[in-house]
Amino acid sequence: MLLKFTKMHGAGNDFVVIDLISQRYQLRQRDVRLLADRHFGVGCDQVLVVEAPRSPHVDFSYRIYNADGNEVEQCGNGARCFARFVREKKLTGKNVITVETAGGIIELRMRNRQDVEVDMGIPQFQPDAIPFKAAAVAASYPLLVDDQTLEIGALSMGNPHAVLRVDSAADAAVERLGPLIEAHPDFPRRVNAGFMEVVSERAIKLRVFERGVGETLACGTGACAAVVYGISRGWLRDLVTVELPGGKLSISWAGSGQPVIMTGPTAVVFEGSIKI
Repeated sequence: MLLKFTKMHGAGNDFVVIDLISQRYQLRQRDVRLLADRHFGVGCDQVLVVEAPRSPHVDFSYRIYNADGNEVEQCGNGARCFARFVREKKLTGKNVITVETAGGIIELRMRNRQDVEVDMGIPQFQPDAIPFKAAAVAASYPLLVDDQTLEIGALSMGNPHAVLRVDSAADAAVERLGPLIEAHPDFPRRVNAGFMEVVSERAIKLRVFERGVGETLACGTGACAAVVYGISRGWLRDLVTVELPGGKLSISWAGSGQPVIMTGPTAVVFEGSIKI
């Protein structure tokens, strides 16, 4: 069949978005890999799927697949693109949209046609919730990687994150350390690895090696995790600009027990159909 899609990006983190409310199809893992393939398919970091709500308390269900075909729990940049997509496709007329993901329920708020604010929920630090093999919650953890011990923060933003503070994000060993941290045995479901440079109390630079994708131009949940870790360590204040290779995001967090709020841009690249 011909499957209609929209190519979008949020700060360079790019997506193929598929409406499975108006179209009837069951995506398979091989379909996701084809859609994500930058040579033989459309090309993207993640495939986002819009579905009818499973609960009367939400507006939509939202499924996220990494380029390797595996379903994941959360994607912040994708959530913003999701909000713009369902509005522009007239699937909803709401400015505040409640969406159910595998990582929990999130709230999306349209600020204007391009900018979207996302309530990303309350960060989770308990090792079992990440999941991460540690005896108890700690401010940071030692992680043995490639015969060196790294000091990391570990938390969940609906998906697992390890955050490493570096002197320079531009010079960080992302290509070498990213895959090793992602597949570290202490993270049984693998992990997204963030490399954070603290510029000031209100600004950081960040590169993220995403689980099942590799380094991406931006990672919304990674930006949230880095800011939360930085605030919890006393390095950052409650509102931070995160500079990623693909653009900037604004992240705020009021502290323990409070949700993380992310605001950032969206863009439509093109629309098309592909034979599946």
